[in-house]
Amino acid sequence: MSRFDDLIVFDAQCIFCSAFARLVHRQDRKGRFRFVTAQSATGQALYRAHGLDPAAMETNIVIVDGTAHVKMQAFAAAMRALGGLWPVMAFPALLPRVLGDWIYDRIARNRYVLGRKSCPVPPAELKARLIE
Repeated sequence: MSRFDDLIVFDAQCIFCSAFARLVHRQDRKGRFRFVTAQSATGQALYRAHGLDPAAMETNIVIVDGTAHVKMQAFAAAMRALGGLWPVMAFPALLPRVLGDWIYDRIARNRYVLGRKSCPVPPAELKARLIE
C-alpha cells in the first residue's frame, strides 16, 4: 500500500471539517492517514478528479485503500479505518445513502453559520502529516 492511499481532503476553513481532521489525526494510532486541505492545489485537483466542484468544498473526501468516499460515507469510512471502537461511529453508513447525503448537505450548506469560518492552527503533529 502506498503511503498516500489513505488520505483525507478537508476544508481548512470549516470548523466541522477541521475538527474531523483533528479527531482522525488524534485517533489514528498507526499513522494510516495523510491529510490535505481542500484549499491547496492538491486538494483542488482531488476535488476535480472525483467530479466535485473545488470552489464549493461541500464535502470532505476520504480515500481508504484507494477508494474515495464523500459526504456521510466519507465519515463512516474514516471511522471504520481507525479500528478499535471507532467503527461503531460508522453508523451513518447504515442510513440510506440519499438520506445520509441529504443530512450531510444541510450541515455543509450551513457550516459557516453553525461554526466559525476560521479554525485554530492545527497542532504540529497534524501539520507534519499534511501533504501541502
